[in-house]
Amino acid sequence: MAGVRLALAAVVALVMNPAWAQQSPMSEELAWKLLELGRVVDPPKTAALYAPMQEKEPYTGVKVERDVKYGPAERNLLDVFMPEASTAARPVLIYVHGGGFVAGNKRNPNSPFYDNIMLWAVKNGFVGVNTTYRLAPASPWPAGAEDLASVVQWVTKEIAARGGDPSRIYLMGQSAGAVHVAGYVSHPELHKVKGGGLAGAIMVSGLYDLTASPVGDAELAYFGSDSSRYSERSSVKGLIASKTPLMITAAELDPPRFIEQYELVKQAICKGPNGCARTFMLPQHSHMSEVYSINTVDTRLTDQILEFVKTGK
Repeated sequence: MAGVRLALAAVVALVMNPAWAQQSPMSEELAWKLLELGRVVDPPKTAALYAPMQEKEPYTGVKVERDVKYGPAERNLLDVFMPEASTAARPVLIYVHGGGFVAGNKRNPNSPFYDNIMLWAVKNGFVGVNTTYRLAPASPWPAGAEDLASVVQWVTKEIAARGGDPSRIYLMGQSAGAVHVAGYVSHPELHKVKGGGLAGAIMVSGLYDLTASPVGDAELAYFGSDSSRYSERSSVKGLIASKTPLMITAAELDPPRFIEQYELVKQAICKGPNGCARTFMLPQHSHMSEVYSINTVDTRLTDQILEFVKTGK
């Protein structure tokens, strides 16, 4: 908890700093509003802050293919975002939304989220794939990772026809989506593409070790109540062993458990045989603002993503 208090103090110090406005792309007013919301997961209130900053359809220069089936389940759907003009084959960014394992979608009516991530992807040289997946409790572990295996398989087979490079697939998830990305990377027995098919995996504010702290209702819905299975269903051991390049982030205003898990997995991977992951604590942001801010003037997270893709580490 001392680390959490220090992180909060750092945010307050930034806001109180007279030179702060020149140091951060986030306005002082927005920083205070996020600070007032606190360490909570509040999509509606956070969305209200960021929706006015986002683009509205129709999107200029972007071609969108909606609700493509990648598997047999009703929620096995994805959207593909491509540039209207033909280009050389582009790397692919697959985005996996959160929702506490029991809710969420790739896009809600009259909302710019998570099209905003796809628009940023196309502007920055990617083909974007925005996917959803089966939900708990009807579809418990490992349904999320299984669905991502099917998404990666679909992208590997079909993305070249849409301008993407199947040898450069990056899988990115936030919150429960990050858990599913971690679950996919760390459990190779679920893969449908040899070696996992990824050039890199990006996990934003996820949970990686169910044995490290008490589980909540959301985790119980997905992972089940049998705590004897939590170690094998966690991802930390598999992430340590994986040779897939990894980027792991959290936000300064995340609820404490996400920061604790970030520190845990960061240190565990660094001690493993494949070297440290790219890790980054996103200043001033909260659990939802970290992704709602993508495709705005605040590029602190996306700059890290671009560097990760450029360097492979």
